[in-house]
Amino acid sequence: MKRKVYGSAAEALEGVVFDGMTIAAGGFGLCGIPELLIDALVATGVRDLTIASNNCGVDAFGLGKLLDTRQIRKMISSYVGENAEFMRQYLAGELEIEFNPQGTLAERMRAGGAGIAGFYTRTGVGTVIAEGKELKEFDGQTYVLERGIVADLSIVKAWKGDAQGNLIYRKTARNFNPPAASCGKVCIAEVEEIVPVGSLDPDAIHTPGIYVHRIIQGQHEKRIENRTTRKREAV
Repeated sequence: MKRKVYGSAAEALEGVVFDGMTIAAGGFGLCGIPELLIDALVATGVRDLTIASNNCGVDAFGLGKLLDTRQIRKMISSYVGENAEFMRQYLAGELEIEFNPQGTLAERMRAGGAGIAGFYTRTGVGTVIAEGKELKEFDGQTYVLERGIVADLSIVKAWKGDAQGNLIYRKTARNFNPPAASCGKVCIAEVEEIVPVGSLDPDAIHTPGIYVHRIIQGQHEKRIENRTTRKREAV
């Protein structure tokens, strides 16, 4: 079996990055983001990236680092908030954005991974989302054609993985990671722990190793995006 375990994010990215590539990135806000691989992408200096991800991290963290270095040309996203630089570049015409309803974006990734070129959905009909896209009637309802996403590279973050690339995500950190992992021609996963092959319950595996080409283990910051607190009630 071809080796899948690599010693670092930088090593895992060798030979797979190039200017103008499309990258599908897992994560939701700062939950379950492949932060080590993002840092390694910054270090490569690769440019003119198109990135499909729910959002673009926050200022100076996550995918936001690639915004700071002007390595992203286009975002395929459903959410622009929480990142002032994202908003500034978009309003200044420095960054192209292809807005997607959140469920549509997830399904576009899933469809690309399943070999489905496109699908029809009612979401977005009658809005700017549908402009320039094919519309079709089904049972008296109008649907818009959305294309599946096939990325040059997928980067995802999981809780546990084995040397064959089988992955388990932890709770809400699963989010966009499974569909993102499936739609890349090459998928690189970073995990908190690499466990022996055979130790994962087959019924608990979220992303089968057939989708994963390279895997690394590392330490993660797990930053909190928005901390909310309340005063302790008097006893």
